[in-house]
Amino acid sequence: MSLLFDQVVPAGDGFRGTLPTGSRFRITDLEGNQAVDTLFYSLDDPTERYDAAATMRAQQRVYLTTGTRLISSRGRTLLTITDDTCGQHDTLGGACACETNQVRYALDRRHMHACRETFLLQLATGGPVAGRMLGIRDIAHNINFFMNVPVTPQGGLSFADGISAPGRFVELTAAMDCLVLISNCPQLNNPCNGWNPTPVRMQAWA
Repeated sequence: MSLLFDQVVPAGDGFRGTLPTGSRFRITDLEGNQAVDTLFYSLDDPTERYDAAATMRAQQRVYLTTGTRLISSRGRTLLTITDDTCGQHDTLGGACACETNQVRYALDRRHMHACRETFLLQLATGGPVAGRMLGIRDIAHNINFFMNVPVTPQGGLSFADGISAPGRFVELTAAMDCLVLISNCPQLNNPCNGWNPTPVRMQAWA
């Protein structure tokens, strides 16, 4: 297989790339306990995008792992998780934002960088997709690879220490031409990054 890209994404930074049909895409947690917020879109029509509710409904479970099909907003498979050495990934917790940092943690945390801002920056600087620029209305509910978000008995969510470790990875195979958008989470206010955000590695093969 031919290498499409191989890039280390620093903590708090973003990544944007394209995945042809049949390509393999791997995210490696280089130092462990690093949340990787991820969005997927159809390259042909980015209004078709990853749908968290449809994905959970299709597999009848809330966590993602090997064999999970990532379902689009039109009910089609975008990608399938074909290898996973972590074992469990979140699709409930969403992306951190300046506003939620303020509400959840403290008024003076609003200035802190967050995943929503990384997504917006990647969309604004990456050029059009299928003839149009993407923006804030195109940010849907995302996947948090390597992130540990237990569901409480009361049905609530809690952000817990990660279950990943250095070198663990998740690998997906694209079922259609996809755009992938990454925010390597900068969150310092909860243990999702082990209180110390670290780099991750993006690789893809065609």
